Amino acid sequence: MALRWAKARKVRVAVVAAGGAFLVMAGMALGQAGTQASPLVEFPDEHGRVGVLMPRTDDAAAFFDTTLSPTGRACVTCHQPSDAMSISAATVRSLWQRTKGHDPIFFPSDGSNCPSLPQDKPESHSLLLKRGLFRIGLAWPPKARDGTPITPEFDIEVISDPTGCNLDPHYGLHSVKPTISVFRRPRPTANLTLIDTYPWRNSYNFKTGRPFETDPETGRYVSMNLMSDARALTLPDQARQALRDHMNVPKPDPAVVDKIVRFERGVFMAQSFSKSGGPLDGADAPEAIGPTHLSKVTSIANGDKYILPVFHSLDAWRPKPGQKLSPQTAFLASVARGYDVFFLRPFYIRDAMGINSIGLGNPIKRTCSTCHMGEFTGNDIINGTMDTGTVNTQTRGTARAFYDDLARDLPLFRIRCKASAKPQPFLGRDIVTLDPGRALITGRCSDVGSITLQQFRGLSARAPYFASGSAANFAQLIDFYDTRFEMRLTPREKIDLANFLSVL
Repeated sequence: MALRWAKARKVRVAVVAAGGAFLVMAGMALGQAGTQASPLVEFPDEHGRVGVLMPRTDDAAAFFDTTLSPTGRACVTCHQPSDAMSISAATVRSLWQRTKGHDPIFFPSDGSNCPSLPQDKPESHSLLLKRGLFRIGLAWPPKARDGTPITPEFDIEVISDPTGCNLDPHYGLHSVKPTISVFRRPRPTANLTLIDTYPWRNSYNFKTGRPFETDPETGRYVSMNLMSDARALTLPDQARQALRDHMNVPKPDPAVVDKIVRFERGVFMAQSFSKSGGPLDGADAPEAIGPTHLSKVTSIANGDKYILPVFHSLDAWRPKPGQKLSPQTAFLASVARGYDVFFLRPFYIRDAMGINSIGLGNPIKRTCSTCHMGEFTGNDIINGTMDTGTVNTQTRGTARAFYDDLARDLPLFRIRCKASAKPQPFLGRDIVTLDPGRALITGRCSDVGSITLQQFRGLSARAPYFASGSAANFAQLIDFYDTRFEMRLTPREKIDLANFLSVL
């Protein structure tokens, strides 16, 4: 096995899959030193093209350099420009076929269902190939940031283990180093100056009532929006964890970490061209659409209000009275209607931890933008995690078939909260879940199933969706929420909403 991965170290430049073609990124990303952004580079995706802007600095080398890791990996291995700085399941499958499973992305520690499995078989990497999921091994019980052991408020049991890793004698919950394995999608390393923002003045978390987390180096409050379980609080912290846990670099070089962070802060991406709607970037596009506009934003605010809609105005795409519509203008009109569904179409949000548990009422009549309110990005800019029901099997209003499909692939856990702990407000003390989420970091019963919501940009290039990779396309994503919150969307509303998501 060591020889196999050692060979990969000879590859010094990242190769990026782009619609079946493979582009060497050296000329763009490893260009001359400076601070200017590169020209917009576009990559084909299902609905058109995703556009990526990168800073032309020497810092880029750290992001693309495969020689930093003994595994042959680089940051770009799992965060490819062609996939909106994430990785799509389609790209993973293409890499398996092209390299016969020898690409560094399939490194056993997290690129397979469990390191103990025979690594030359595709079934050992089925979660990565099918859903784009990487194994996240988390020590149990957890420890605080200062290394102090945390006494969990609950006991955890493995009900079923399709991958075998949670019950594995060397990597599982009952091994010498007890570990819980969950499987999650990688988030885009783009638009991070907007994602990693703290727009609030208060010092307590709206969702939990506890004090906000702070940057241990600066003492400043942090967004907690970088990772699904918020275990890394800052970009340097996230880079160090990625180097250590995903690239097998025991002691990351602080200079390398600084370069990675500086590079990531200069990367912007969004859908730049629509097959049905035409160009989405440039002066003629609405002001919140396209990567060029994103690169000029200096701060974001709460867009869940009429005076500042999340993606500003799409009125330019609305037809004028009596206007004869071409296929292109008809599609753009559908996008504008889809924006109305997202921003204006009310429905009842109920039994959602981090929403209905913070004094807003249960249920509350709101819209999609209540949670996806981040101006320009559509992520949740209120610090902390929430549970909308994507991983907990008892969640009210959710189609059973959704979980049955996931449970065939993912481990299933039973959480039993101790009598001394506050129960999860809507799931109680006995919870069955596919991913305990933030609770694996805090040990709190109330955090079971809670994760952070991610941004909406570049969605067309990075399917599947949700942290669990459970929605293969926009239709499945929309159907989940339509069922979960009993939205009763019409067929036309579903099409319009999907078209809207496709241009972000």
